[in-house]
Amino acid sequence: MEGFDHDHPGYKKLQEIGKEITTQVKPSAVVVFSAHWQGESNQILVNTAEKTDIIYDFHGFPPRYYQVKYPNVGSTPVAEKVIGLLREAGVGVRAVERGLDHGVWSSFRCAFDPDDNPLGVPIVQASLFDTEDPDQHYRLGQAVSALRSQNILVVVSGMAVHNLYDLGVIFSDPRPLPYVVTFDEALKDAVEAPVTERQAKLASLLKRSDARKAHPTFEHLLPVYVGAGAAGADEGKRMWTFQEASISWAQFRWGEVA
Repeated sequence: MEGFDHDHPGYKKLQEIGKEITTQVKPSAVVVFSAHWQGESNQILVNTAEKTDIIYDFHGFPPRYYQVKYPNVGSTPVAEKVIGLLREAGVGVRAVERGLDHGVWSSFRCAFDPDDNPLGVPIVQASLFDTEDPDQHYRLGQAVSALRSQNILVVVSGMAVHNLYDLGVIFSDPRPLPYVVTFDEALKDAVEAPVTERQAKLASLLKRSDARKAHPTFEHLLPVYVGAGAAGADEGKRMWTFQEASISWAQFRWGEVA
């Protein structure tokens, strides 16, 4: 596969998760929230396009990354379900047409290789809010929770720890910086907290002394709040983590695979 490091542990873990989704979960569609799409402070944007290209929304990378392709289809009916649920919950929402950003296609290209493990169902992307409010994003997840009972998988794409400023300085040393370890473990504890305590514990993460080191801006963390909100009464679990330099590749799941 062009552009990807097949030997990286994260690549192999995404392949494993993708295979589990296509062979065991077998969703009828996927709704995904990515760190790389913010709507407005009080309005979510939902992609209603049936045919979607991919967006190379990054700069300064080797040319091979701009040659990656990821064939996919959207679904206007599924997008309308998302819009309807958000409106019912009193969430501002607007329909748009756009491509998939790299917060979606880069991970999906690893998990759902078109040749070896095609996803085979529509992908509908929705934005985050253009805020750093954890409870607002938790409520966003709650608003779309009913999709899960309709066999529509809700996926959230971000990073457990994401500090590219430090990554540029220490790229030659893969050992995790102290804040990577401490914040990654604190995030695990919050995600795995009892459901009645989960929202508060997740919100408190943003007040930690290491939070702005782990996330100089919070957009890569906020998708986990959407996922936790969408989980309803299902408990969260960290399936895997890999701490590397100034980032963490942790993967989480809410609920069990039937």
